[in-house]
Amino acid sequence: MNIVEKYKKDLKINVSDIMRSQLSQLKSYLKILEVLYFLKNTNLYITSDIVEMVIKNSHIFNDIFLESQPHIIKTSSKLDIAMI
Repeated sequence: MNIVEKYKKDLKINVSDIMRSQLSQLKSYLKILEVLYFLKNTNLYITSDIVEMVIKNSHIFNDIFLESQPHIIKTSSKLDIAMI
């Protein structure tokens, strides 16, 4: 008898009484550093819509759901770098 079955038997647990497991609903935060603030070869700055589109189309973020729009902060007035 495996350890789990022995444990269930010792505790007298009825398997049908156990609720189905659910995925965790924990919230975590992602901070992306050093992204170009202006789009390449343009004077257009990066927007939250662009960031959201890139995240949705990236295989790295397959099971990621955004609770709100990404916030973009230009880190320096002299550099072309933003933090998301």
